[in-house]
Amino acid sequence: MRHVTTFRLYLLGLALLFGVYVLVESHRPKPLDWTPTYINTDKIPYGTYALFDQLPRLLGTDSIEVVRLPPYNQLTGVSLDDSDAQPGQSRAVVETSRNDSTGTTTTTTREAPAAEALPLRDDRQANYLFINNVFANNVLDGRVLLALARRGNAVFITAEDLNGAFRDSLGVQVERLALRGHSTPGKLLRPDSVELRFTNPALAAGRCWLPGPAADYRFVLKSGRAGRTLATDAKGRAVYVELPVGRGHVYLCAVPAAFSNRYFLQPRTRPFAVAALRYLPARRTFWDEYQKQGPAGEQSLLRVLMAHEPLRLAYYLTLAGAVLFMIMGARRRQRIIPTINPLPNTTLLFTRTVAGLYRQGRSHGLIADKKVSLFLDYLRTRFQEPSPDFGDEQFRERLSQKSGVPRPRVDELLRLVNFARTAPQMTDAQLLQLSTAVNDFKREARR
Repeated sequence: MRHVTTFRLYLLGLALLFGVYVLVESHRPKPLDWTPTYINTDKIPYGTYALFDQLPRLLGTDSIEVVRLPPYNQLTGVSLDDSDAQPGQSRAVVETSRNDSTGTTTTTTREAPAAEALPLRDDRQANYLFINNVFANNVLDGRVLLALARRGNAVFITAEDLNGAFRDSLGVQVERLALRGHSTPGKLLRPDSVELRFTNPALAAGRCWLPGPAADYRFVLKSGRAGRTLATDAKGRAVYVELPVGRGHVYLCAVPAAFSNRYFLQPRTRPFAVAALRYLPARRTFWDEYQKQGPAGEQSLLRVLMAHEPLRLAYYLTLAGAVLFMIMGARRRQRIIPTINPLPNTTLLFTRTVAGLYRQGRSHGLIADKKVSLFLDYLRTRFQEPSPDFGDEQFRERLSQKSGVPRPRVDELLRLVNFARTAPQMTDAQLLQLSTAVNDFKREARR
């Protein structure tokens, strides 16, 4: 009972320690997330919550629409069910026709028509903004954006990596500089900072400095491509360009970090993003979130686990544990080793059985002979008397001295032993007297 109580106390102590640990972890400040998400609802350093909140004032319009569809679907009205929604892949149109006379159904797949051949679902002028590390698109997305620009609209893209097909159609190359150094949280100006300035003197206030790793991409216009450089670094390399496409323009900016919360909220770096957006006219604006968050209403079963680092780590550990369990369980299991009980000592049992037989047959003489034989063996092994003479006085005196038993007791024992050897019969009392005398002698001799 005492052991059970102690065990419960140990369990209670472990539960209290676990509760204290959970309480401390829940109140510990959450580490700052430096992941460059550029999501309009993220307030982390590299989110765009601050820019999106100020965008109506910067563009002079309240018509800001968050887009969670690919440009092709957003501008042409084709639903995601009719096209592949994954960026970077070709879309196909599936047509199904039925022959009523034969009752057969024919399904054909053909490449979707070019964006220029499809009328845009809305003829109103608009701006289309993309702010991300990577601008991913497929052929139709690139075509529909160019078609939008040709009709007098503006497409604004700030990214460090542009899709190859779309980039080639614009006649632009992207170069990455091997800038050294790094930035630390809370310190914007470093010896390796890059100075960004606008070519328009009226936007001189838009000059700023960014850490080298945040501004290490540059644009190079291919030969014969018409375009205008709007902002450069200190060495005159383009970081912000304007490309005329039909009646509209495509604006490319290589420093998406300048539009993040970290730099947009700093007084010394905020003017660059503000000045860059001044080139866009005040009209309806599409803000793309599809390339950063995927389609709206995505119901992935793992979306909650993947959105939080502790849950994501627990999920991966569970998978690893399950795989390890299956690997160990697949091994050949050993057969349980049976417990082999030790063989019982049957000598004493046999002796008792034989003695019981002698006692039932009232053969006391045979039992006395066995008793005398064991006593003689005891004298030989214990006192080194191999052939004792019970009538010899010297033997009796020597046995008394070796055993420490008084001489009268020794004489009485030897008398009983000699009687058992010579008597033709023995009674129960005589056998009991002999056995008692021998046992008392052995017990006193051990002292």
